[in-house]
Amino acid sequence: MSAPAPSPLAIVDAEPLPRQEEVLTEAALAFVAELHRRFTPRRDELLARRAERRAEIARTSTLDFLPETAAIRADDSWRVAPCPAALDDRRVEITGPTDRKMTVNALNSGARVWLADFEDASAPTWENVVLGQLNLADAYTRNIDFTDPRSGKSYALKDAGELATVVMRPRGWHLNERHLVDADGRQVPGALVDFGLYFFHNAQRLLDLGKGPYFYLPKTESHLEARLWNEVFVFAQDHVGIPQGTVRATVLIETITAAYEMDEILYELRDHASGLNAGRWDYLFSIVKNFRDGGAKFVLPDRNAVTMTAPFMRAYTELLVRTCHKRGAHAIGGMAAFIPSRRDEEVNKVAFEKVKADKDREANDGFDGSWVAHPDLVPIAMASFDAVLGDRPNQKDRLREDVDVKAADLIAVDSLEARPTYPGLVNAVQVGIRYIEAWLRGLGAVAIFNLMEDAATAEISRSQIWQWINAGVEFEHDGTTVKATPELAREVAAGELAAIRAEIGEEAFAAGHWQQAHDLLLTVSLDDDYADFLTLPAYAQLRG
Repeated sequence: MSAPAPSPLAIVDAEPLPRQEEVLTEAALAFVAELHRRFTPRRDELLARRAERRAEIARTSTLDFLPETAAIRADDSWRVAPCPAALDDRRVEITGPTDRKMTVNALNSGARVWLADFEDASAPTWENVVLGQLNLADAYTRNIDFTDPRSGKSYALKDAGELATVVMRPRGWHLNERHLVDADGRQVPGALVDFGLYFFHNAQRLLDLGKGPYFYLPKTESHLEARLWNEVFVFAQDHVGIPQGTVRATVLIETITAAYEMDEILYELRDHASGLNAGRWDYLFSIVKNFRDGGAKFVLPDRNAVTMTAPFMRAYTELLVRTCHKRGAHAIGGMAAFIPSRRDEEVNKVAFEKVKADKDREANDGFDGSWVAHPDLVPIAMASFDAVLGDRPNQKDRLREDVDVKAADLIAVDSLEARPTYPGLVNAVQVGIRYIEAWLRGLGAVAIFNLMEDAATAEISRSQIWQWINAGVEFEHDGTTVKATPELAREVAAGELAAIRAEIGEEAFAAGHWQQAHDLLLTVSLDDDYADFLTLPAYAQLRG
């Protein structure tokens, strides 16, 4: 008996968008509906499993490599599928949302890869979800040239050979798309909406361009979640009639549980895997989230004091390089988030030196590429990797067999000398309010204090406030010792709100979402019931 026809999906509570009929075709929505029917029940089971695992970590305050998958780790014979030519050289990757201007600038940036982001750098308004898809399709058909009506500046794509290869990042498994529901009123997972629309419209088109449907998979917490993605890929390729193994996926190792399953994640995706990435801010957020009951030994200092040279971060990145290269996969390094100042060359000089040192370290540690948030950083990162790689596309032959990471090394947070500070609390509040306010206006990537912030940096900000209060951290401030309390966080937040009002003026303040952002930050920072993701309560307040 043949499978039942997919339930029709309904678009709900969404204003019509220009050209949406090009994205939301009957055939594309039928494909998304079938993905939803087949894979959402398993997605739901895996989300429940996350909660069970978190409860186990709360009980034991530890993690270990999985005994049941020891044979996969011990087996030296298996490798991921050979890399397609378009993804062989990934020495610099630029990240950013899929608005029209960013699409042209990222493709033209000189980076080898553009991470086209529907996840942490994009607030999931219906406009961003649908028009982002349209912008990528327009880029592939070279219909994206435009003139900015405000600035009068024109944007046009360079020649095809000069453009970055696109690796698209859908939303994580935990987020739903409220504007697409099935016949029973259930929302479709955002991951399946983003993947499904993109894959359906562009898989063959990308093959015709000599590339393919390439993806970054965010927020993965286990190899079982990677297995679900693999099942999605197998079905999708059959459905549209392209060869198995055409899809390539790079998994962000940005949760502490995934760090213990890198081999297994690559193994589950081995016919479709192209690498792993070290996602710094979400990784720290995940450590706080999972070990928030673990007491003083798991308290992180100010986020900017946790550099990639911290022993537990070094263990994570070196294990990632070793695991990837042993299995023939690319190891992609972390983000350089600095946004150059147009007014202060001294600030730029200091920051560029830090970026160079960071990228030099990654290239010398064996990474095959790294991320930047701004086109001005592409040449800096490129020089660091050129110096090590030369004409080679990658250094996967560098096996890093000197690396020996034990389970305890990955969670040795107390190996850090640094401690939380009062200015660190202030910065967490400042970044949290300013980022959430922009997100509520539909902006997911925001320059704050010369750094590109996205949802991951807001997550670490609110998580640290929560952790410091619940751990009873004490700060030195104005010559006295003050304790992290809800009252102190409220006092700092009120001061920041007043400072913003004074900085931007009454009219701009009233036009924004400042009070709403302030209240939401305090809710997710102070509630006893810690929200798994800031974006879940924030999505309920997002208009559009």
